[in-house]
Amino acid sequence: MTKDNLENLANEMANCTKTLLRIVEALENEMNNRTAEPEKVVPERKALSFEEVRKAAADKSRQGFTAEVKALIEKYGAEKLSSVKPEDYEAFMKELEEISHAG
Repeated sequence: MTKDNLENLANEMANCTKTLLRIVEALENEMNNRTAEPEKVVPERKALSFEEVRKAAADKSRQGFTAEVKALIEKYGAEKLSSVKPEDYEAFMKELEEISHAG
């Protein structure tokens, strides 16, 4: 091989290397775009209204759990349901749902 042939081969190899690097970069970008977890959108839960809490408490009371409902209201530092703090509604409802004849 002549010196010119070797130089041509070296140049071609350099060009191939550059092309391969561009291909690798493009593939990496594509893989990153595909594997990136889409940001999960957590729907904001609607705050419970007093009416929803009142309805649930009234239903439990009608089922024969009036004393338990009253005790739960007092547990949340209130004398009556309307005095339970709105920020406690979710926890109050969870405990209200757990009231049953079993136990």
